[in-house]
Amino acid sequence: MLADAARGYLDEAAPVAKLRALRDAGEAHDPALWAEMAQMGWTGVLVPEEAGGSDMGHAAACVLAEEMGKTLAPTPFLSTAVIAATALRQVASARAKAALAKIAEGTVTYALAIDEGSKFDPEAIDLVAEKDGNGFRLSGQKRFVVDGGFADRLLVLARTEGGVTLFDIPADATGVTRSAKPMIDSRDAAEITFDKVEATGEDVLGTVDDAMAVLKPALEAGQAALAAELTGLAAGAFGRTVGYLKERKQFGTLIGTFQALQHRAADLWCECEVTSSAILHAGRMLDTDPENAALAVSVAKARAMDTASLAVREGVQMHGGIGMTDEFDMGFYMRRARVGAEWLGDYGYHAGVVAGLRGF
Repeated sequence: MLADAARGYLDEAAPVAKLRALRDAGEAHDPALWAEMAQMGWTGVLVPEEAGGSDMGHAAACVLAEEMGKTLAPTPFLSTAVIAATALRQVASARAKAALAKIAEGTVTYALAIDEGSKFDPEAIDLVAEKDGNGFRLSGQKRFVVDGGFADRLLVLARTEGGVTLFDIPADATGVTRSAKPMIDSRDAAEITFDKVEATGEDVLGTVDDAMAVLKPALEAGQAALAAELTGLAAGAFGRTVGYLKERKQFGTLIGTFQALQHRAADLWCECEVTSSAILHAGRMLDTDPENAALAVSVAKARAMDTASLAVREGVQMHGGIGMTDEFDMGFYMRRARVGAEWLGDYGYHAGVVAGLRGF
């Protein structure tokens, strides 16, 4: 029921044409669309009911993300409603609860500032948070901060004296410099420089030197939801491709009657179905056994990347010449698939996680 409701809304309010229009206007975010999603309760899908959310769980969040992937809806759903909300709910402070309430209301957006190198690696950070009286001073740079160009707040991972610490700071704090870097999929990312940015003890999310206690569940939630978005993307590309096979004629014959193309379409459908099962399993594991969800999440993310890549390649090839043109929407799916393959860990990263958890 949630998927059906989401699909009906997104087809009308956030088709691929919406993303194209935002790209042509030089915009990466539609606040009005985000406000409507908040009214429907989507921004609070992982927010506890006492903070104004619906608390439907990770499986539901994955359902929404998958439907958004089908139309490439340009929203900060993953960074705000999934990653930030999951991190904040690990903390019992009044400030965290207030932040969760704002997420549910749709009045605040977050971005996750972790990456500093060319690949996702939460442990390989150089941004330093030096002690300064009762607080800290953050200095360093973060790259590939998705939604970082317009986010209201930043979750920043920094190295402290005894480990790594997660900070929740305003994106417009003194000393923060944001350089917007539109990605190939027309969404927003940013490079952010921190020049002795002041942070108090209250800005620490969780415990000093122990960021992963808060960040690990948030990352896994984000990886599962991103995998769901990629699976939706594959389904959206597949649907467009099958529709084209049913209407395009070559020498007076529908190309969908060609057995070779039928076999390729059937193979892609099977891959999408298996990956959808992996996504559902990851969401259920996060809801029922979050301490042991890492394997299911990495399997889902690795499979989703592989399936999305196959779907867009097949889509471009089976559409022939028009599949390569900007006027045709398949290129948007291909570019989003490429960005999704890098964010929060590429195929090699998640294959390594799976291998490690299986004892190899």
